[in-house]
Amino acid sequence: MRSKIVAGNWKMNKTYQETKSFVKELTKEVKKVKLDNTRVIIAPSFTNLQKASKKTKGCKIEVAAQNMCAMESGAFTGEISASMIKNVHVDIVILGHSERREYFGETNESLAAKVNTALKNKLEVIFCFGEVLEDRKSKNHFKVVEEQIKEALFHLTSDDWKHIILAYEPVWAIGTGETASPEQAQEMHAFVRELVAERYISDVSEEVSILYGGSVKPANAKEIFSKEDVDGGLIGGAALKVDDFVALIKAI
Repeated sequence: MRSKIVAGNWKMNKTYQETKSFVKELTKEVKKVKLDNTRVIIAPSFTNLQKASKKTKGCKIEVAAQNMCAMESGAFTGEISASMIKNVHVDIVILGHSERREYFGETNESLAAKVNTALKNKLEVIFCFGEVLEDRKSKNHFKVVEEQIKEALFHLTSDDWKHIILAYEPVWAIGTGETASPEQAQEMHAFVRELVAERYISDVSEEVSILYGGSVKPANAKEIFSKEDVDGGLIGGAALKVDDFVALIKAI
């Protein structure tokens, strides 16, 4: 049975003190919620990973890094390695977010290398993919998503996929207030699940969690999360407020 997941991507938000306060309040609220098969993940900035990891110890909140270098170590100024992430007791990393692709030139090829390094270092990967508005309007969105997944992930073994979480984020719906309809989200998630099923045994496609990311809020979360192939959300803005984030956890 695949997990339900609510993951909060904080992006470049929250100072050390804000992280400390937020996590303290969140852990208190999460303890009141019956999680069952639901995972709760937060992804602070690199400077706050260690604090978040320590503050969530013993609580059902996991911590993820927002990015990672494909290289193991060396002269790569400003980069963070997989071993550095592991060393602060963080076991999950987000890779391929649309903002990394757009602003920092990440490609399917470079992301395949990052995925390899992450898995080699026993990091679970939340792999992001999705189309821009132009692709959606030209009805090229399925082709774009297929290429992103095939080129970055289809070299992996079936066992590797036990450590992969997929996150569909239509770029036109990130931070814009626009949201793909629940039907559009379900359509893409079903397409992706079938794509994985064609490449691997059915167990892989049925067990991989596929999250939706794109302006999910307490007001629309329940309807989106109710769709058969939507296993949760990769949340941006609504993950920065404890009340909103807890509402999303309850919605799933």
